[in-house]
Amino acid sequence: MTRPTLVLDGPSLPRGLRLLWLIPALLLLFGLFSLYYTVPADAVGVVLRFGAYHTTAQPGLHWKLPFGIDDVSLVPVKRQMKLEFGFPAQERWTNPDQPSEEPAAERSMVTGDLSAVLVEWIVQYHVEDPRLYLFHVRDAGQTLRDLSEAAMREVVGDRTVDEVITVGRGEIEATAMARLRALAANYQLGIGIDQLQLKNVDPPEAVQASFHEVNKAQQDRENMINIANGEYNKVVPRAAGEAEQRLSEAEGYRLKRVNEARGDAAAFASVLAEYRKAPEVTQKRLYLETMKEVLPQLRSTWVVDEKVTQLLPMLPGAAPLPEVRK
Repeated sequence: MTRPTLVLDGPSLPRGLRLLWLIPALLLLFGLFSLYYTVPADAVGVVLRFGAYHTTAQPGLHWKLPFGIDDVSLVPVKRQMKLEFGFPAQERWTNPDQPSEEPAAERSMVTGDLSAVLVEWIVQYHVEDPRLYLFHVRDAGQTLRDLSEAAMREVVGDRTVDEVITVGRGEIEATAMARLRALAANYQLGIGIDQLQLKNVDPPEAVQASFHEVNKAQQDRENMINIANGEYNKVVPRAAGEAEQRLSEAEGYRLKRVNEARGDAAAFASVLAEYRKAPEVTQKRLYLETMKEVLPQLRSTWVVDEKVTQLLPMLPGAAPLPEVRK
């Protein structure tokens, strides 16, 4: 026995009406996903409400009004960014403002003595004020490129080609960085300049070979001068020291001889005074003192008459034959 089934017949809903429930579901899902946002650790979030600045969010998870009421722009304030000037285009750049559109024209400059040079440099910067960076100036990165190029051309145009290529690089870097910082503050870019560094500074390609030869000759000249100065500083002080030593020795010898002569003269004067008082006594005393000094040296010497032809040593013991003087 089969169970009867109940079949309800009626008008069916259209397919479009049956899919209308998907619209509020999608809106609800979109609203849930647009209720929050995440700010990375090296950035801040600038929140716009109805297109106007509302607040600045620090790194972390935050809530916002959905359906485009609040819009968040992430600005990397803790990341150091870089602009390169005069370098050819490469694919390694991550900053969209980093490469230059015309590097050949960008690095070509004229110095104060109307000489042409090719200057390549790098500017490192960071975002200090996200609100000024986003809203005060349109395209702050490109504006910074233009300001940096203007500052560098101004500084290079005030110096000679020798200063730019050789001795004045450090001064040019410091002056151009100070000028760029002043311009960035004046334009209120919201950007802080960390470093400006010159990379390659060369004359035009047509004269680079000749310039490098001249530069090498100058370096060789400076090297030879330094070597000569080193030898001079090594030899001259040594000679001066030896001369000073000789002078000191001569002065010491002079003082010694003078003092000895003065002592001998004083001793002779005292003996002469005593001799004048008692000539015989003084003469005998001098004779005895002289013999006292001479006789100890004559212990092995015999003085005999020259008429003696044979002399046998009659001394006790086996002493050697003494010296015989006639």
